[in-house]
Amino acid sequence: MILPPALVLTAGLGTRLRPLTYVRAKAAVPVNGETLARRIIHWLVSQRVTDLVLNLHHLPATVAASVGDGSDLGARVRYSWENPVLGSAGGPRHALTLLNDSNRESRTANRDLFFLVNGDTLTDVELERMLAHHRDSGARVTMALIPNPRPDKYGGVVVAGDSRVTGFTRAGSGVPSFHFIGVQVAEADVFTALEDGVPAETVNALYPRLIQEDPHSVAAFVCAASFRDIGTPADYLDTSLQLAQTEGDHLISGRGTHIDARARVVRSAVWDDVRIGPDAEITECIVADGVTIPAGAVYRRVALVRRPDRTELLVHPID
Repeated sequence: MILPPALVLTAGLGTRLRPLTYVRAKAAVPVNGETLARRIIHWLVSQRVTDLVLNLHHLPATVAASVGDGSDLGARVRYSWENPVLGSAGGPRHALTLLNDSNRESRTANRDLFFLVNGDTLTDVELERMLAHHRDSGARVTMALIPNPRPDKYGGVVVAGDSRVTGFTRAGSGVPSFHFIGVQVAEADVFTALEDGVPAETVNALYPRLIQEDPHSVAAFVCAASFRDIGTPADYLDTSLQLAQTEGDHLISGRGTHIDARARVVRSAVWDDVRIGPDAEITECIVADGVTIPAGAVYRRVALVRRPDRTELLVHPID
Protein backbone atom coordinates (compact mmCIF):
# COMPACT_ATOMS: atom_id res chain seq x y z
CA MET A 1 0.00 0.00 0.00
CA ILE A 2 1.29 3.44 -0.95
CA LEU A 3 0.82 5.79 1.98
CA PRO A 4 0.00 9.49 1.62
CA PRO A 5 2.24 12.35 2.74
CA ALA A 6 2.07 13.84 6.22
CA LEU A 7 1.89 17.36 7.58
CA VAL A 8 3.52 17.61 11.01
CA LEU A 9 2.21 20.59 12.98
CA THR A 10 5.31 22.22 14.46
CA ALA A 11 4.40 25.92 14.18
CA GLY A 12 2.72 26.41 17.57
CA LEU A 13 3.87 28.81 20.25
CA GLY A 14 4.14 26.05 22.89
CA THR A 15 2.59 28.23 25.58
CA ARG A 16 1.93 25.37 28.01
CA LEU A 17 5.58 24.30 27.78
CA ARG A 18 6.95 27.71 28.77
CA PRO A 19 9.54 28.67 29.81
CA LEU A 20 11.24 25.92 27.75
CA THR A 21 9.78 27.34 24.54
CA TYR A 22 11.43 30.69 25.14
CA VAL A 23 14.62 29.15 23.71
CA ARG A 24 13.38 26.37 21.39
CA ALA A 25 10.24 25.62 19.46
CA LYS A 26 8.32 22.80 21.11
CA ALA A 27 9.19 20.34 18.35
CA ALA A 28 12.89 21.13 18.80
CA VAL A 29 12.95 20.25 22.51
CA PRO A 30 15.23 17.25 23.17
CA VAL A 31 13.42 14.26 24.68
CA ASN A 32 16.03 11.93 26.19
CA GLY A 33 18.59 13.30 23.77
CA GLU A 34 16.58 13.46 20.53
CA THR A 35 14.29 16.28 19.50
CA LEU A 36 10.58 15.71 19.42
CA ALA A 37 10.44 16.45 15.67
CA ARG A 38 13.08 13.84 14.88
CA ARG A 39 11.31 11.25 17.04
CA ILE A 40 8.06 11.86 15.17
CA ILE A 41 9.82 11.60 11.81
CA HIS A 42 11.54 8.35 12.85
CA TRP A 43 8.11 6.92 13.65
CA LEU A 44 6.55 8.13 10.38
CA VAL A 45 9.40 6.65 8.33
CA SER A 46 9.07 3.34 10.20
CA GLN A 47 5.42 3.36 9.02
CA ARG A 48 6.54 4.05 5.41
CA VAL A 49 5.45 7.68 5.40
CA THR A 50 8.47 9.50 3.99
CA ASP A 51 7.08 12.56 2.18
CA LEU A 52 6.68 15.17 4.91
CA VAL A 53 5.84 18.83 5.37
CA LEU A 54 6.52 20.63 8.66
CA ASN A 55 4.90 23.99 9.29
CA LEU A 56 6.98 26.68 10.99
CA HIS A 57 6.36 29.90 12.89
CA HIS A 58 7.76 30.08 16.44
CA LEU A 59 11.60 29.93 16.58
CA PRO A 60 11.63 28.19 13.19
CA ALA A 61 15.41 27.89 12.96
CA THR A 62 15.47 25.52 15.96
CA VAL A 63 13.22 23.04 14.12
CA ALA A 64 14.94 23.40 10.75
CA ALA A 65 18.39 22.98 12.33
CA SER A 66 17.26 19.74 13.98
CA VAL A 67 15.56 18.19 10.94
CA GLY A 68 17.14 19.75 7.84
CA ASP A 69 15.88 18.17 4.64
CA GLY A 70 15.17 14.90 6.44
CA SER A 71 17.57 12.88 4.31
CA ASP A 72 19.50 11.47 7.28
CA LEU A 73 16.16 10.16 8.60
CA GLY A 74 15.12 8.58 5.31
CA ALA A 75 12.51 11.25 4.56
CA ARG A 76 11.92 14.18 2.23
CA VAL A 77 11.09 17.19 4.42
CA ARG A 78 9.82 20.53 3.19
CA TYR A 79 8.60 23.50 5.20
CA SER A 80 5.43 25.58 5.17
CA TRP A 81 6.11 29.02 6.68
CA GLU A 82 3.41 30.85 8.61
CA ASN A 83 3.23 34.48 9.67
CA PRO A 84 1.03 34.81 11.67
CA VAL A 85 0.63 31.33 13.11
CA LEU A 86 -2.44 29.86 11.40
CA GLY A 87 -3.77 27.22 13.79
CA SER A 88 -4.81 23.59 13.45
CA ALA A 89 -6.97 24.21 10.36
CA GLY A 90 -5.34 27.31 8.86
CA GLY A 91 -1.95 25.60 8.93
CA PRO A 92 -3.09 22.63 6.79
CA ARG A 93 -4.87 25.04 4.41
CA HIS A 94 -1.65 26.97 3.88
CA ALA A 95 0.38 23.76 3.33
CA LEU A 96 -1.92 22.23 0.69
CA THR A 97 0.25 23.27 -2.25
CA LEU A 98 3.24 21.42 -0.81
CA LEU A 99 1.16 18.40 0.19
CA ASN A 100 -0.33 18.18 -3.29
CA ASP A 101 3.20 18.17 -4.68
CA SER A 102 3.86 14.65 -3.40
CA ASN A 103 4.93 12.08 -5.96
CA ARG A 104 2.42 11.26 -8.70
CA GLU A 105 2.06 7.62 -7.68
CA SER A 106 1.06 8.65 -4.16
CA ARG A 107 -1.44 11.24 -5.43
CA THR A 108 -3.06 8.69 -7.73
CA ALA A 109 -3.31 6.06 -4.98
CA ASN A 110 -4.49 8.36 -2.20
CA ARG A 111 -6.86 10.88 -3.84
CA ASP A 112 -5.25 13.89 -2.17
CA LEU A 113 -5.37 12.35 1.29
CA PHE A 114 -2.76 13.26 3.87
CA PHE A 115 -1.89 12.42 7.45
CA LEU A 116 -2.09 15.29 9.90
CA VAL A 117 0.22 14.75 12.88
CA ASN A 118 0.55 16.92 15.96
CA GLY A 119 4.13 17.92 16.66
CA ASP A 120 3.78 17.77 20.46
CA THR A 121 2.92 14.14 21.23
CA LEU A 122 4.52 10.73 20.76
CA THR A 123 2.49 7.71 19.70
CA ASP A 124 2.79 4.47 17.70
CA VAL A 125 -0.51 4.42 15.81
CA GLU A 126 -0.56 1.85 12.98
CA LEU A 127 -1.03 4.19 10.05
CA GLU A 128 -1.82 1.56 7.42
CA ARG A 129 -4.70 0.21 9.54
CA MET A 130 -5.89 3.74 10.22
CA LEU A 131 -5.86 4.58 6.52
CA ALA A 132 -7.86 1.43 5.69
CA HIS A 133 -10.39 2.35 8.39
CA HIS A 134 -10.70 5.85 6.95
CA ARG A 135 -11.39 4.53 3.46
CA ASP A 136 -13.96 2.04 4.72
CA SER A 137 -15.77 4.69 6.76
CA GLY A 138 -16.38 7.09 3.90
CA ALA A 139 -15.52 9.97 6.24
CA ARG A 140 -13.65 13.10 5.24
CA VAL A 141 -11.54 13.11 8.42
CA THR A 142 -10.53 10.26 10.73
CA MET A 143 -9.11 10.90 14.21
CA ALA A 144 -6.96 8.39 16.14
CA LEU A 145 -8.41 7.94 19.63
CA ILE A 146 -7.79 5.96 22.79
CA PRO A 147 -9.92 5.68 25.94
CA ASN A 148 -9.48 8.97 27.77
CA PRO A 149 -6.76 8.33 30.39
CA ARG A 150 -7.40 11.57 32.32
CA PRO A 151 -10.85 13.08 31.69
CA ASP A 152 -10.04 15.60 34.41
CA LYS A 153 -6.97 16.79 32.47
CA TYR A 154 -7.81 16.25 28.80
CA GLY A 155 -10.76 17.37 26.73
CA GLY A 156 -12.50 14.50 25.00
CA VAL A 157 -13.99 13.29 21.74
CA VAL A 158 -17.55 11.93 21.86
CA VAL A 159 -18.06 8.87 19.67
CA ALA A 160 -21.28 7.14 18.59
CA GLY A 161 -21.63 3.36 18.41
CA ASP A 162 -20.94 3.33 14.66
CA SER A 163 -17.53 5.03 15.13
CA ARG A 164 -18.78 8.49 14.19
CA VAL A 165 -17.38 11.50 16.03
CA THR A 166 -20.40 13.42 17.26
CA GLY A 167 -18.77 16.19 19.27
CA PHE A 168 -16.07 17.37 21.65
CA THR A 169 -16.01 17.97 25.41
CA ARG A 170 -13.94 20.02 27.81
CA ALA A 171 -11.80 18.49 30.54
CA GLY A 172 -13.83 17.67 33.62
CA SER A 173 -17.18 17.74 31.83
CA GLY A 174 -18.16 14.26 33.03
CA VAL A 175 -19.31 13.24 29.53
CA PRO A 176 -17.90 9.81 28.49
CA SER A 177 -15.26 10.45 25.85
CA PHE A 178 -12.13 9.28 24.07
CA HIS A 179 -8.77 11.01 23.92
CA PHE A 180 -7.32 12.32 20.66
CA ILE A 181 -3.67 11.27 20.36
CA GLY A 182 -2.58 13.69 17.65
CA VAL A 183 -2.91 11.72 14.39
CA GLN A 184 -5.53 12.19 11.68
CA VAL A 185 -6.24 11.25 8.08
CA ALA A 186 -7.85 14.07 6.14
CA GLU A 187 -9.14 14.76 2.65
CA ALA A 188 -7.47 17.86 1.26
CA ASP A 189 -10.81 19.35 0.22
CA VAL A 190 -11.79 19.62 3.90
CA PHE A 191 -9.49 22.64 4.05
CA THR A 192 -9.74 24.15 0.57
CA ALA A 193 -12.83 26.21 1.40
CA LEU A 194 -10.87 28.08 4.08
CA GLU A 195 -9.20 31.34 3.16
CA ASP A 196 -5.45 30.89 2.87
CA GLY A 197 -3.41 32.86 5.39
CA VAL A 198 -6.28 33.28 7.87
CA PRO A 199 -6.05 31.52 11.27
CA ALA A 200 -8.61 28.74 11.77
CA GLU A 201 -9.12 25.80 14.13
CA THR A 202 -10.35 22.24 13.60
CA VAL A 203 -11.97 21.00 16.83
CA ASN A 204 -13.19 24.44 17.87
CA ALA A 205 -14.76 25.43 14.54
CA LEU A 206 -14.23 23.44 11.35
CA TYR A 207 -15.07 19.92 12.54
CA PRO A 208 -18.31 20.82 14.39
CA ARG A 209 -19.44 22.51 11.18
CA LEU A 210 -18.59 19.40 9.12
CA ILE A 211 -20.49 17.19 11.57
CA GLN A 212 -23.50 19.47 11.43
CA GLU A 213 -23.51 19.34 7.63
CA ASP A 214 -22.94 15.55 7.50
CA PRO A 215 -22.97 13.38 10.67
CA HIS A 216 -20.65 10.87 8.96
CA SER A 217 -17.94 13.37 7.99
CA VAL A 218 -15.60 12.76 10.97
CA ALA A 219 -14.76 9.17 11.93
CA ALA A 220 -13.10 7.67 15.01
CA PHE A 221 -10.23 5.20 14.77
CA VAL A 222 -10.29 3.79 18.31
CA CYS A 223 -7.08 1.89 19.01
CA ALA A 224 -4.67 0.78 21.72
CA ALA A 225 -1.74 2.95 20.59
CA SER A 226 0.66 4.45 23.09
CA PHE A 227 0.49 8.11 23.99
CA ARG A 228 3.19 10.24 25.58
CA ASP A 229 2.43 13.84 26.42
CA ILE A 230 4.95 16.70 26.16
CA GLY A 231 2.41 19.37 27.07
CA THR A 232 3.92 20.95 30.19
CA PRO A 233 7.42 21.01 31.71
CA ALA A 234 6.31 18.30 34.15
CA ASP A 235 4.98 16.15 31.29
CA TYR A 236 8.20 16.74 29.37
CA LEU A 237 10.43 15.67 32.25
CA ASP A 238 8.28 12.63 33.08
CA THR A 239 8.35 11.44 29.47
CA SER A 240 12.10 12.03 29.19
CA LEU A 241 12.76 10.04 32.36
CA GLN A 242 10.51 7.18 31.22
CA LEU A 243 12.30 6.96 27.87
CA ALA A 244 15.68 7.07 29.59
CA GLN A 245 14.72 3.90 31.46
CA THR A 246 13.83 2.01 28.28
CA GLU A 247 16.28 3.49 25.75
CA GLY A 248 19.29 4.20 27.95
CA ASP A 249 20.07 7.49 29.64
CA HIS A 250 20.72 10.28 27.11
CA LEU A 251 19.37 13.09 29.26
CA ILE A 252 22.61 15.06 29.36
CA SER A 253 23.71 16.69 26.10
CA GLY A 254 27.24 16.25 24.88
CA ARG A 255 27.05 19.37 22.68
CA GLY A 256 29.15 22.00 24.41
CA THR A 257 28.03 20.98 27.89
CA HIS A 258 30.50 20.72 30.77
CA ILE A 259 29.60 19.36 34.20
CA ASP A 260 32.24 19.60 36.90
CA ALA A 261 33.27 16.24 38.35
CA ARG A 262 32.20 17.41 41.82
CA ALA A 263 28.69 18.43 40.69
CA ARG A 264 25.72 16.13 41.31
CA VAL A 265 23.10 15.86 38.58
CA VAL A 266 20.21 13.47 39.28
CA ARG A 267 17.26 12.61 37.01
CA SER A 268 17.60 15.87 35.10
CA ALA A 269 17.46 16.88 31.42
CA VAL A 270 20.48 18.99 30.50
CA TRP A 271 20.51 20.65 27.06
CA ASP A 272 23.32 22.17 24.96
CA ASP A 273 26.11 24.56 26.01
CA VAL A 274 25.40 24.21 29.72
CA ARG A 275 27.99 24.78 32.46
CA ILE A 276 27.48 23.28 35.92
CA GLY A 277 30.03 24.26 38.55
CA PRO A 278 31.64 22.26 41.38
CA ASP A 279 29.45 21.10 44.29
CA ALA A 280 26.26 22.16 42.49
CA GLU A 281 23.29 19.85 43.11
CA ILE A 282 20.64 19.51 40.39
CA THR A 283 17.77 17.10 41.07
CA GLU A 284 14.84 16.46 38.69
CA CYS A 285 15.44 19.67 36.81
CA ILE A 286 15.40 20.86 33.20
CA VAL A 287 18.47 22.91 32.31
CA ALA A 288 17.98 24.66 28.96
CA ASP A 289 20.54 25.81 26.39
CA GLY A 290 23.29 28.15 27.51
CA VAL A 291 22.59 28.08 31.25
CA THR A 292 25.48 28.42 33.70
CA ILE A 293 24.93 27.06 37.21
CA PRO A 294 27.50 28.40 39.67
CA ALA A 295 29.49 26.40 42.20
CA GLY A 296 27.46 25.23 45.17
CA ALA A 297 24.05 26.09 43.74
CA VAL A 298 21.20 23.74 44.69
CA TYR A 299 18.06 23.30 42.57
CA ARG A 300 15.24 20.77 42.74
CA ARG A 301 12.21 20.31 40.43
CA VAL A 302 12.68 23.53 38.48
CA ALA A 303 13.25 24.54 34.87
CA LEU A 304 16.31 26.75 34.44
CA VAL A 305 16.14 28.90 31.31
CA ARG A 306 18.11 31.85 30.00
CA ARG A 307 16.03 33.78 27.48
CA PRO A 308 17.98 35.13 24.49
CA ASP A 309 16.43 38.60 24.99
CA ARG A 310 17.20 38.86 28.71
CA THR A 311 20.19 38.49 30.99
CA GLU A 312 18.60 37.03 34.12
CA LEU A 313 18.17 33.32 34.71
CA LEU A 314 14.55 32.16 34.87
CA VAL A 315 13.92 29.62 37.63
CA HIS A 316 10.47 28.12 37.05
CA PRO A 317 8.87 25.46 39.31
CA ILE A 318 8.05 22.30 37.38
CA ASP A 319 5.09 21.25 39.52
